[in-house]
Amino acid sequence: MTVPEIRRVGVVGLGAMGAGIAQLAIEAGYATVGREVSDELGEKAYERIAHFLQRKVDKERMSEAECEAALASLSLTTELSAFADCDLVIEAVVEDLDAKLELFGALEPIVHRDAILATNTSALSVTEIASAVSTPERVVGMHFFNPAPLMPLVEIVRAELSSEEAVEAAFTVGERLGKRPIRCHDTPGFVVNRVLIPLLNDCLRVLDEARVSPEDLDTAMTAGAGWPMGPCTLVDLVGIDVHVHASEALYEKLREPRMAPPPRIVAMRNAGLLGRKTGRGFYAYD
Repeated sequence: MTVPEIRRVGVVGLGAMGAGIAQLAIEAGYATVGREVSDELGEKAYERIAHFLQRKVDKERMSEAECEAALASLSLTTELSAFADCDLVIEAVVEDLDAKLELFGALEPIVHRDAILATNTSALSVTEIASAVSTPERVVGMHFFNPAPLMPLVEIVRAELSSEEAVEAAFTVGERLGKRPIRCHDTPGFVVNRVLIPLLNDCLRVLDEARVSPEDLDTAMTAGAGWPMGPCTLVDLVGIDVHVHASEALYEKLREPRMAPPPRIVAMRNAGLLGRKTGRGFYAYD
């Protein structure tokens, strides 16, 4: 088996997750193309990446020269045609199957025949996404965790028709990015979310059943179960809307009651109480 060498990386979608993946790629020395739908959004992503790299310089974890070299290796675009020379393209767009199918269908005729197409989906089927292309063997999942530059895990997901070469190339990239990649097969929720989402939902149901405060529930799970972060704090960090969406996606696939989001957090999502990103969830944030 010959694992293809990855020299140039593309990232489609430069929101919080996509920008984090692009940052990892340029820090690892990859020439990287980042695509957003507008120049304005692309510039905001660039500024976000530059900000976090400068913080590393300030903390003496990176030299000024290394920071400048990394930023110089990132090019921004609004055109999918800019991915023609990429060896790996990682999709990090909205978590919607139709949007991802449309994107992969558009990417296939643009990238070269040996290029790998990866999706960062957290809850959708990689096999279904791969069905958008005539060469599904090149499609894998690369599920990073938020925030991508800090969280050490990346799940390398083998779809039904993924080639061994594509999986191993993605795994090698994960290692070069400084991550601890694991391999798994395409199943609802992959590994972490399959375990964590129903567990978090159980914790959140206890809020009402045991009439415990978010603070006390978090204390119970950190002081009593050894969790590094309480469930309410974690869901606020991830985003209540993100958690509800992932729960609904898993419940749709598996129909297991524990997968369904508790009514309390659905109501919070509907009220715009999304956690840290909106300044209020289970807790209030400055």
